Order: sequence, then structure tokens, then C-alpha cells
Amino acid sequence: MEEYWQGKITLRKLRVMVEGLPPDGAVARAAAGHHWQHTEFMLADLLDLMARLLTDFRNANRPEKAAPQPYPEPVWRPGQPSEKQRKRQARKEHAEARAGYQRIVALATPQHAEKG
Repeated sequence: MEEYWQGKITLRKLRVMVEGLPPDGAVARAAAGHHWQHTEFMLADLLDLMARLLTDFRNANRPEKAAPQPYPEPVWRPGQPSEKQRKRQARKEHAEARAGYQRIVALATPQHAEKG
């Protein structure tokens, strides 16, 4: 950047240099908002696949009367909410749904509206 502002390189040269930055470099990670590189995403996909295959194997070889095992949760990836965030969001949605239900009940049947 300094060379551009000093007039040592052109805007075109600066653009070519920026476009040539590695996709897993520091600039790309900062723009993406996380530090995961392509290999970490591939490893997470492999871990999910192996967990599903193991569950399939166990279910195929279980006793007939035994309940099948459910598939495991996928590995967390950047951009996905954490378990704590998911629970907080579920509580918020539940509270909003309950409040909406109570408003409808209060409009339709005022005698059944909760006093509070």
C-alpha cells in the first residue's frame, strides 16, 4: 500500500498483487471472520462422514430388538452458532411464541386472558 501512495506502483499493479494473495492467507482469514483454512473444513467433513459410517455400521450389526442409534451432531464449523447460542435462541423463540399465543387468546376470549 505504501508504494501505491508514494506513486511507485500503479493501481493496476496493486490490484494484481491483492488478487494474487493466497486464499488461506491472513487477509482472507480476516475477511472471512475466522481462522479455519480449507484443510480444517475438509477434516471436519471427514470426521462427520466417519461418525455417520460408524453409526451405520453399528445400526446394521445391532440386535434386532435394540433401538437404532441416532446420527451424531455434525462438528461445529465457523459461522454456525454454538450450543449455548442455539439454546438461547430457542428460549427466545419459545417466549415470543408464547406471548403471541397469549395475545391471540386475549383477543378471542378475554375471559381466558392471563392477568398479569
